[in-house]
Amino acid sequence: MDKILRIDMGAEGGPKAAAEPVGAYAGLGGRSLTSTIVSKEVPPTCHPLSAANKLVIAPGLLSGSAAAMSGRISVGCKSPLTGGIKEANSGGQPSQVLARLGYAGIVFEGKPLEDNLYKIFINKDGVKISVDNSLRMLGNYAVVERMKAEFGEKIACISIGPAGEMKLAASSIAFTDMELRPTRHAGRGGVGAVMGSKGVKVIVLDDSGMKFREPKDKEKFNEANKRFTEGLRQHGVTGQALPAYGTNVLTNILNEAGAYPTYNFKEGRFAGAARISGETTAALETERGGLATHGCHRGCVIRCSGTYVDKDGHYLTKQPEYETVWAHGGHCGIDDLDKIAMMDFLDDDTGLDTIEIGVTIGVAMDAGLLKFGDADGAISLVKEIGKGTPLGRILGSGAAITGKIYGVERVPVVKGQAMPAYDPRAVKGLGVTYATSPMGADHTAGYATATNILKVGGYVDPLKAEGQIELSRNLQVATAAIDSTGMCLFIAFAVLDQPETFQALLDMLNAFYGLSLSADDVTELGKKVLKMEKEFNRKAGMTEEQDRLPDYFKSQPVTPHNVVFDVSDEELDKVINW
Repeated sequence: MDKILRIDMGAEGGPKAAAEPVGAYAGLGGRSLTSTIVSKEVPPTCHPLSAANKLVIAPGLLSGSAAAMSGRISVGCKSPLTGGIKEANSGGQPSQVLARLGYAGIVFEGKPLEDNLYKIFINKDGVKISVDNSLRMLGNYAVVERMKAEFGEKIACISIGPAGEMKLAASSIAFTDMELRPTRHAGRGGVGAVMGSKGVKVIVLDDSGMKFREPKDKEKFNEANKRFTEGLRQHGVTGQALPAYGTNVLTNILNEAGAYPTYNFKEGRFAGAARISGETTAALETERGGLATHGCHRGCVIRCSGTYVDKDGHYLTKQPEYETVWAHGGHCGIDDLDKIAMMDFLDDDTGLDTIEIGVTIGVAMDAGLLKFGDADGAISLVKEIGKGTPLGRILGSGAAITGKIYGVERVPVVKGQAMPAYDPRAVKGLGVTYATSPMGADHTAGYATATNILKVGGYVDPLKAEGQIELSRNLQVATAAIDSTGMCLFIAFAVLDQPETFQALLDMLNAFYGLSLSADDVTELGKKVLKMEKEFNRKAGMTEEQDRLPDYFKSQPVTPHNVVFDVSDEELDKVINW
């Protein structure tokens, strides 16, 4: 990955592509590359949908190699949802393919001078940019089918649905999986709207004729990769729970812990949780002829995804993730897996963040637009977004906007971004992450659930304020570094518990690049990324006052523990200002 592809969508005479050496960005990948480019090249006060914003798509440092779990990709820009810097992360095949084509990243600049929609084809011979207005307002599934018909099936696609074209703040960017289905999404922060503002409908990648990226020391790399893989397979979470039940294995666990936000964060337990749990989902998928275990990209050894089929055995969607099942399920009082899976499909096809939309529907239910538990009504609301009706555009703008318009007090957002599937009063380490991450409320930014609930990497009592600042800080730093490697964040379970697995990861990086990185070097990389992101937000107008949870989390206890979020503001201000 020795070059960066810059595509000026606003060039005279039409969009122009030019590859350039990585230059000053050498040694960066994934989130470290996206956040560095955005920080250095995007004016912090610009409008997110203006020509001044840039959209950066970057594979990780180990993507395109034989390293297990290295297929994550980062998308960076100024967020239309939060108004700050954004890195949204996705699985799927494109990261591996883009890296094997030799690109450390794609940077989209400017915006079209005319109202055209573009498709972009990239292979070993170069880049072809074409106007294709026939794709206008097509869903992601239809777009991929068109690309398969035109370019064959040995491709990977990055696309937006109607939500991205409408530049809605809850829109996502879709990445195809191994079966060329647009099921993996960079969901958070409205990155799809930025891609839509650039006039880009789909990017088609073809790495035919390209080989795996080769390490500098192949023998040491292969040996480290073997140890790393063995560590993942031996750990109870990455080797047993996730492959068997997917991420939705967390439903019963979080519900039992009293940290499962129900009825728009009113309660901590949902009576219907068992009916939508990972165990129930896996059994249903197997019974109907779907798959309970599946990888989203080549090289995945955890295989936490699956294939969800309907009652007649026909494909409906990928196995809905835990956060998706919660957002459209318990959060809205819905316990029908088929209805939740339908919403997952509609979100993927329309190009929507499942967390943001599920939370938004819960807020709308709290406003009286629907009753909690109305699954068919919830499905109709998702369809409204795809149609672009006035109501659909309100909902597609996210929970914060919807809450304002309908006069709802209980709107679970930080920096305008909806909270995921963990109540911050009952998992206080994650509450700290929600409040202080530069990304807005984001569980993946510092996944304290691992230590608060699952007791991975030690244990910090989730109901007490003590120890949560250090826990969240350490996890945010580690996550920023992992997001730079292209590694799936789920490797953290094994890395936190098994020093030898962490060492194997370091050994892989060192053997691949001919380096001598230590654990301290990885920590410094994570800190550098976080400080850079926080500085961008400061220049964009954010202060410590935005590093807070909504007040009602501090005053309204959540059942069954009847606790509030009681980490002080003074402590929150120390998380990234170490």
